[in-house]
Amino acid sequence: MNDEYKKLMRKCINLAKKSEGHVSPNPLVGAIIFDDKFRIISEGRHEKCGENHAERNAVFAATENLKGKSIIVNLEPCSHFGKTPPCADLLIEKGFKRVIVGMVDPNPIVSGRGIKKLKENGIEVITGILEDECKKLNEIFIKNQMEKKPYITIKTATTLDGKIATKTGSSKWITDETSRKEVQKLRNKYDAVLTSSSTVIQDNPSMTCRLKNGRNPVRVVIDTNLSTPPNSKIYENNNAKVIIITGIKPEKKYPKNVEIIKCKLKNGHVDLKEAVSILYKKGIMSILIEAGGILTNAFIQEKLADKLIQFVAPKILADKNAKTFAEGCSRKEIAECNNLIITSTKKLKNDIIIEGIFVK
Repeated sequence: MNDEYKKLMRKCINLAKKSEGHVSPNPLVGAIIFDDKFRIISEGRHEKCGENHAERNAVFAATENLKGKSIIVNLEPCSHFGKTPPCADLLIEKGFKRVIVGMVDPNPIVSGRGIKKLKENGIEVITGILEDECKKLNEIFIKNQMEKKPYITIKTATTLDGKIATKTGSSKWITDETSRKEVQKLRNKYDAVLTSSSTVIQDNPSMTCRLKNGRNPVRVVIDTNLSTPPNSKIYENNNAKVIIITGIKPEKKYPKNVEIIKCKLKNGHVDLKEAVSILYKKGIMSILIEAGGILTNAFIQEKLADKLIQFVAPKILADKNAKTFAEGCSRKEIAECNNLIITSTKKLKNDIIIEGIFVK
């Protein structure tokens, strides 16, 4: 039976993923209703922030009586009133006999209460099915709830010897088209994409999401001295907000869709911890960093980055003066390295993707 639950939970996770980019600050949740013979009756997912939760959509999609049926969901059903009524109450009302849960709600205020309410009303609750996979699915939500901070991922594209550009700044293209499509998926997933003023000046990127039906993330530029030209592509109005975080009072005129926020300085540069705090207070729950080596390394050394996603191309630049994805430290011992735990590797057409979690 446990194997059947695992199969259904994987379907839940894949169902939930269809809502990436649309539910923040809420979690990604899928739900599947089934009978004792594991016949699927209906499915549902949380599709958009403010709309029905996954369990409610699964219930409404059903065309038969649900009394005595089971439901599997990757996250504990809610027990409190938010923008929608409690899902636990609905499951009790409909007469479900069993609820299978991937992980407990990480919000300390409500954690375990939905499960408790279900059990008190005679419903069997089974927990911990593919718990690690469920936690990975909602790693952003978990950090938001536990630490009240945005989840920060560094994305980089390098040669085998770790280079992101030649010494003259040439970087198009290190990775292939398949990898670049994967980057578009990441931009659709994260609330904001963040870069440096030097990247804007050097590459003049748009940093939009070019997926069909994709969503442009908020674009954030760390620009201590407001050195970026107002006509840069990144400041164009593409139905997404643009934020410049700077250390000086604005004197240039930027487009109306650009918000300029003055931040305190640290060692002559924008204080990144304060910048991240400002962004979180503005509702940005997740940040994808696509920047040069100096800013990327600053996030690493400040212990602000949670994850690294490195696209590695089968190329060797072999130039000691070429640019690397993390620069700015002078170390003599290997023991001084920043460490990661590798969580996955994936082969694409020509390139590979390495994912790792920073050890803090």
